[in-house]
Amino acid sequence: MTSQNAVNKRLPLTAETERLMEAAAAAALNAYAPYSGFRVGAAILLHSGVVVTGANVENMSFGLTLCAERSALVRAIAEHGPKLRIAAVAIANLNQAASPPCGACRQVLAEFCQPDVMVSFPAASSIPGEIHPHTCTFGELMPFGFQLQPRSS
Repeated sequence: MTSQNAVNKRLPLTAETERLMEAAAAAALNAYAPYSGFRVGAAILLHSGVVVTGANVENMSFGLTLCAERSALVRAIAEHGPKLRIAAVAIANLNQAASPPCGACRQVLAEFCQPDVMVSFPAASSIPGEIHPHTCTFGELMPFGFQLQPRSS
């Protein structure tokens, strides 16, 4: 199975996934997106059972924009410390558009996600213009992530 086919595989939505998607959608309401209008929210379920949310924050210098996934992760680390581990991730947007995590978010999440972590996001359907919730594992989403072992302190 190619990595593209793996990402196109649809897994059933669970009550936990639906709860995370709702939390992500609520976070998207707080997005700061005056330039693009593309409002995104993310919800991260920690292994402790805590859900932490974040929203995208744009900047007129687009390179300084912070995606919702990284916003949620930074908040999680600030509130729960750097040893946290992610159990699941959900992304939602208010624009009815496909929005899997971007490459930068995937790489940052890779430091805290095992390959079996479930990731849910709006995805394009085989029907043009139709969007549906999509769930896959982090390993399917990021099959060849960069790995570097941190130095012991």
